[in-house]
Amino acid sequence: MNARPPLPADLLATLRAALGDGLRTDPAECETYAFDNSRRHARPDAVALPTETAQVVAIVRACRAHRVPVVARGRGTNTTGASVPVEGGVVVSFERMDRILAIRPGDRAAVVQPGVLNGDLQRALAPHGLFWPADPTSAAYSTIGGNLACNAGGPRAVKYGATRDNVLALTAITGTGDIVRCGAPTTKGATGYDLSRVLVGSEGTLALVVEATLRLTPVAAKRRVLRALYRDVGAAAAAVARLMAQPVTPSMLEFMDTHCVELVRKAGVALPAGTGALLLIEADGDGAALDADVATLARIADGDGCLSVEAAVDDVGREALWAARKSLSPALRTLAPGKINEDVVVPVSRIPDLVAKVGAIATQAALPIVCFGHAGNGNLHVNILFDPADAAQQARADAALAQVFDAVIALEGQLSGEHGIGLAKRAFMSKAIDAPTLELMRGFKRLFDPDGILNPGKVLP
Repeated sequence: MNARPPLPADLLATLRAALGDGLRTDPAECETYAFDNSRRHARPDAVALPTETAQVVAIVRACRAHRVPVVARGRGTNTTGASVPVEGGVVVSFERMDRILAIRPGDRAAVVQPGVLNGDLQRALAPHGLFWPADPTSAAYSTIGGNLACNAGGPRAVKYGATRDNVLALTAITGTGDIVRCGAPTTKGATGYDLSRVLVGSEGTLALVVEATLRLTPVAAKRRVLRALYRDVGAAAAAVARLMAQPVTPSMLEFMDTHCVELVRKAGVALPAGTGALLLIEADGDGAALDADVATLARIADGDGCLSVEAAVDDVGREALWAARKSLSPALRTLAPGKINEDVVVPVSRIPDLVAKVGAIATQAALPIVCFGHAGNGNLHVNILFDPADAAQQARADAALAQVFDAVIALEGQLSGEHGIGLAKRAFMSKAIDAPTLELMRGFKRLFDPDGILNPGKVLP
């Protein structure tokens, strides 16, 4: 049972005056906003559904006056607990601020509200021959605001960058209820500090984004996919390092280990016996240049331990391969009832070292650890599989997670490539970031949110 005192009556009256029917206080209705894809749970005291910036300002100012937490929320697809209101308060759901305000093909820019779905934006851009490069697995139903909050990436980040690389300007509400505007709708700028890059990836702890101007990219005329099969994960990891050390940048480069190979087989993709790992390599472009790029990538992918490098015969084959890749995360639930899913990142040249270290940790823990992900960025999803009902397995899984993070830090990597920190990795931040740098981050928090009401208990240890 929730032991917190109820929200003050005058705060609720202020919120009702600002939001009208956009305020929810019934516990059953609030329960919908109590969890995210991390499976953590904490019910908010109220849910605000603003439709315009002025309402967001009113919410933050009212909550600040009463020292009530404010937690921004998109669709809750994040896996770190970042949108779970662990201290109660008011969840601000941006589901009603879902307008595409402008598409400017000549500027290669779009202006959107935070509740716009990534998939809806991509469909709106398609007639203009443009796309927004952020492409998480949840793109069909995740919001732009959520993508901004955790600096979402996806397969195309290897060539086109993650969210932070594709944002031109932001309008946001700080913890004081002030409106700040960062950046500009230009692709160049040298006017003061680039605060937009600070806000992207801050997980709602510094400000609530209410409008974003996004950098768009022309859609390539053609795509070609190569499937490279290897005898083991070491050979595939070595191939990743070779591929990223030559001039042709693939538009996607995905790694799958031995466990993933079996899941791909179960998804209906035929793979020859003896396949211990695979890479999906995509190039995009047009004409002779694309043919030359594909030939180069195929040549570099071949090497010690490579069993074959084959091109997808048609668009149907290409889509089948990518569908199998995107199905991996939910498919892991068929291997074990519990999983710890982390998205660590290391320099690309250290991918072989990371894969080897994770294999050793799995052996020591006597648990399957499944690796796949965006290898071209050095970003691997490390999934530790276990039975939560078995206390010994839970303890070994927790110990293995700490060892994985230690290995990543030793390889000059980071705790997260695209999922963020949230609650899940907060305890490890002091290992990953030195004390002076953490204090500088706390200084940013104090400047943007002096009373600590924005998404408390997240990111910083």
